[in-house]
Amino acid sequence: MRILLTGRAGQVGTALAPELASLGELSAFDRQGFDLLDLQSVRRKIEAEKPDIIVNAAAYTAVDRAERERDLAFAVNFQAVKELARMAKSIDALLIHFSTDYVFDGEKPTPYLEADAPNPLGVYGRSKLEGERAIAASGCRHFVFRTSWVYAPGGRNFVSAILAAAKTKPELRVVNDQRGAPTSSSAIATAIASVLSSSDLHGKPSGVYHLSAGGETTWYEFAKKIVAVSGINTPVVPVPSAEYPTPARRPRSSLLDNRKLQQSFGIALEDWSAAFERFSSKINAFSGSR
Repeated sequence: MRILLTGRAGQVGTALAPELASLGELSAFDRQGFDLLDLQSVRRKIEAEKPDIIVNAAAYTAVDRAERERDLAFAVNFQAVKELARMAKSIDALLIHFSTDYVFDGEKPTPYLEADAPNPLGVYGRSKLEGERAIAASGCRHFVFRTSWVYAPGGRNFVSAILAAAKTKPELRVVNDQRGAPTSSSAIATAIASVLSSSDLHGKPSGVYHLSAGGETTWYEFAKKIVAVSGINTPVVPVPSAEYPTPARRPRSSLLDNRKLQQSFGIALEDWSAAFERFSSKINAFSGSR
């Protein structure tokens, strides 16, 4: 089995690479080796590699910056994804792609199902949704995994931001009215490896699957846990979203219903809190740069 991985240096890609390497012949590329902004290069690379599976872990993920960089966000999250899907169809490859909870507006009082109507609040969410739609329209074999609140050691994420701020500020003011499930990149990678190891993989229907940790929390509660396990004594103060305005609006609820994933593949990620407590042994590896 030949596997092509994009986004090798990103949070999810870094965790995926060793998992995928154990499944077959892996060709893993970072931004320099696989430039999603150069569609001709994308075509040439896929034609040369002729993978059986394309795993796209590359994405534009700067939620706030996307509001002023719309063209770039759509180039990476939509146009490039459309081309990956077209190429996957042309060589009969399976496309694995990652999307986001931000395709929803967060107004649903219960966790979102895959069939719920998307309504993204910002450019980032809209660009990811258009990528999903391009994949479906291409007719390629595909699994799109929506995940949420992803963190990993050594990446730019909420954990690294909280740790950096806790070391320099007298207190942290964190929103307490947005709910979600923090999900580690390692848990995502393990789940994808399990999916690709399924004995009846080719019999699974293409489509969207939700892939996030169990349980729920708020950014405030998550920040409190991050600070607590790090041993830093900086106070964490809850505030409403109205007191912490950002260029991009965030959904009030990012909770995803993962039952389809469990029913289809027998995969259920553990509760976010238990997962983070186990992962917190790596807390010193968190930083603001890769």
